[in-house]
Amino acid sequence: MLDRRTLLATLAATSAMAGIRSPAKAFAAETPTGEGARLTAIYERIYDMLVDQDPEFATALGLDKGDRAAAKSKLADRSPAGIKEGHEVYRTGLRELKSIDKSKLSGMDLINYETFRGPWEDYVKAYDTFSYGLHSWPEPHPVTQLSGSYRSIPDFLVNQHSIADSADAEAYLSRCADFAAQLDNETGRIKADHAAGIIPPDFVIDRTLALFDNIWAPAPAANIMTTNLTAKTKDIPGDWAPRCSAIVQDKIYPAMRRQADELRRVRPKATHDAGVWRLPKGDEYYAYALRYATTTGMTAEEVHKLGLDRMADLSARADAIFKEQGMSKGSVAERMRALGKDPRFIYPNTDKGKADLIAKLNDQIQEMQRRLPEAFGRLPKARVDIRRVPPEIEAGAPGGYYQIPALDGSRPGAYYINLRDTAENPSWSLPTLTYHEATPGHHHQIALAQEAEGIPRLRRLPAYSVYTEGWGLYAEQLADEMGMYASDPWGRLGYLQSYMFRAARLVVDTGLHHFRWSRERAIQYYNESLGTPEGSNVTEIERYCVWPGQATSYMVGQTRWVAIREKAKKALGPKFDIRAFHDTSLSAGAMPIEVLESLIDRWTKAQI
Repeated sequence: MLDRRTLLATLAATSAMAGIRSPAKAFAAETPTGEGARLTAIYERIYDMLVDQDPEFATALGLDKGDRAAAKSKLADRSPAGIKEGHEVYRTGLRELKSIDKSKLSGMDLINYETFRGPWEDYVKAYDTFSYGLHSWPEPHPVTQLSGSYRSIPDFLVNQHSIADSADAEAYLSRCADFAAQLDNETGRIKADHAAGIIPPDFVIDRTLALFDNIWAPAPAANIMTTNLTAKTKDIPGDWAPRCSAIVQDKIYPAMRRQADELRRVRPKATHDAGVWRLPKGDEYYAYALRYATTTGMTAEEVHKLGLDRMADLSARADAIFKEQGMSKGSVAERMRALGKDPRFIYPNTDKGKADLIAKLNDQIQEMQRRLPEAFGRLPKARVDIRRVPPEIEAGAPGGYYQIPALDGSRPGAYYINLRDTAENPSWSLPTLTYHEATPGHHHQIALAQEAEGIPRLRRLPAYSVYTEGWGLYAEQLADEMGMYASDPWGRLGYLQSYMFRAARLVVDTGLHHFRWSRERAIQYYNESLGTPEGSNVTEIERYCVWPGQATSYMVGQTRWVAIREKAKKALGPKFDIRAFHDTSLSAGAMPIEVLESLIDRWTKAQI
């Protein structure tokens, strides 16, 4: 299934070292053209279906032009019929994949086949099993503090809808009008869910209603959708701002209030239970969420144990660094908390302080970009910008995230940093976040992928958080291995805390949804284990409550990335080249983690 939050694609790389065969040569020439060509044709059809069905996705990819220009005036259909249509794409894809004779595939075509065959079967089974929570990924409630068109569409219009002329401005206004319709479509869906007993926890409803209050607090003329249009049309004649303001006042705000009214109506029926076990077929739903997130057969118990084991190891490593720096009193979490409050590392919570913080991040990216050839044979052409999470949504947003560049190069990649409170981002914690979100993490992987040629377009679309988020977390370790913390013990502590944070996710996600922990118990575990601010801990725990399983993909993925690398390194000995390993791993697009392992196994054998 595709996740529009992150665009992931692939890289057709060549070897970085003489004497080692390139990924393309190692996996292309063996394939019988007949069945491989049929497979590619299937994937091309599915790709077009996905882009044509979702106008927002077309815009995100920079494809709302030419024959698809009409898409720029529309939004994705969030009605039950629209959701069903999205499911039908995967049903169609699975039916067509079943017609492929796998025995006639080899090389990259076999990898392409394996990437989607099993997962699509799992998705279709889930569509037939669960009556809720399968729009984009396992997400039981369409409207929460982290999900829903009330927050995603304004962000989309501000950051992705480009305006170069009056036609683009008219398209923007059309999308604003459609925004109100999609709000009502969602409201209809949540009413049906509520009637079936699929109700968010009380604290989720309360957090969501508070965000609604923030969004509609400005007068329509001061709403971000209006001010954004005003800024983008300053050189385009027309009464754009008054028309947008009228849509906000007459259509959007009333639709938002109808949605909020439904949440208020059902609030007395909401329980404080945090896990999806409380929902119909909740245990089955969580098992599916774990499979979706990790692409493995790991049980909740196994994921939980991995988290506990990693926490013990990482805490011991952090303890050693603290002692080297003369900090030996208290638990690791207590020392982390004290370090987080140390004024030496806190930027002022002012506009200037936030500007200085972003400038420092830019410096970190530039230094890493200078070092990238040490670990990669191919480097991306697209740049990455650093931006602040919009203040209107920062209260419920994560600490950082990445937005894809447009395929045509008209929009760079963007790394968003949440600056609601600079105290949440002490300077020693920032480098590892930058390496994860920008380079060599998500931007490096995605930008290279978008610049690649030679594999089906479908293989360049977002899929498999265990691969992509596992890569992002692996990129943090790679930065350490490249010596980025050689003279920065505080920065290395930030890196270790980042890893502890992801390991703790394995513990609390399974705790909430499998072992039936309360929200408060999960928050307490974070407070006692990580030393991160309690406010951010609350935000994170509430994230896991509404996105079951997703947070497990990071550490499970990183663990497998490292294991796959070390397996190849052991087999190849002195012939192992880190640049060739990275280029090969990225050359085949995002995939289930076990398919990645088989890819690298075959690549390794080709070098021996």
